Amino acid sequence: MSLSAAGLPGRILLVGAGNMGGAMLHRWIDAGVVPENITVLDPGTPKLPAGVRHLDALPAEYTPDTLVLAIKPQQLDSFVATAPGLAPRLLVSILAGVEEASLAARFPGAGAIVRAMPNLPVLIGKGVVALHGAGDDGEAQVAAEALMRPLGLVEWIAEESLFDAVTALSGCGPGFVFRFAEALAEAGAALGLPADQADRLARATLEGSGIMAASAVESPATLADRVASPGGSTREGLNVLDADDALKALLRETLAASARRNADMAAAAR
Repeated sequence: MSLSAAGLPGRILLVGAGNMGGAMLHRWIDAGVVPENITVLDPGTPKLPAGVRHLDALPAEYTPDTLVLAIKPQQLDSFVATAPGLAPRLLVSILAGVEEASLAARFPGAGAIVRAMPNLPVLIGKGVVALHGAGDDGEAQVAAEALMRPLGLVEWIAEESLFDAVTALSGCGPGFVFRFAEALAEAGAALGLPADQADRLARATLEGSGIMAASAVESPATLADRVASPGGSTREGLNVLDADDALKALLRETLAASARRNADMAAAAR
C-alpha cells in the first residue's frame, strides 16, 4: 500500500458525510489533502469542499484504495447490499459498536480492517482518534494512522473490547463537556450575569482550562488544587463538587451508560 504525498493511502472513498464524516473530510482538506483523491458516497446533498467528487451510488466494479465507513451502524447492511464484492486494500470504520469480525464478514475481500473512534473536535484538528486493528499488517496500520493524524491525538487501543470504554470517554466525551459548559453558563446567569455574557465567560473558561490541562505535566487534580487557595471561594465550590464523590460517581454512571449502549449495538451488528 503506497502513501500519497500528503501521507494518505491512495484513493479514498468516504461513505457518509454527516456530522462526523463531514468533520473528518473538511479537516483533511484543511490539512492539505488533495481533494481529487477523495470521493464521497452520500445519497443526500452534503456540503463538500471544492474538488471532492460526490456520488449517490457506486459505479460498477468501483474499488477504492481506502474505504472509510462513516454512516450510522444501522445503515451498514443496506450499504453492503449496494456494494457487493467491494474489496479495498484498507477499510477504516468509525461505526460505533460494529466489531472487526462483523466488518470482515461483510467485506471478505478487504486487505486490512482498522476500527477508529474519532470525536467531533477533529473538525479543528483537536480531536481524539482511537484505533485498533487485529491484523499484523504494519503497512496498513501506518496508512490508517497517517489518515487520522491530521485530526488530532491518535491512540492505538490494545484490545478491541476496550472500544466501548474509549467510545464512552473520548467519542461521547465532547457531548458531556458541552453539557457542562451549558450548566456552567446557566449557573453564572442564575447569579445575575446576563445570559449571553455568562455563555461567553463559560466557553472561554473551558477553552483556557482545557488548553492548560492538555499541556500541563501535573494531573488535573493538582491543577484544581492550585486554583483553590485554602478557605477561598474556589475551595468552597470544589467542596460541593467533591462531596461524597458525587461528580465522579455521576461521570462513572454517565460513561457506563454510553458503554452499555455500544455493547448493545455490537450485539445487534453480529
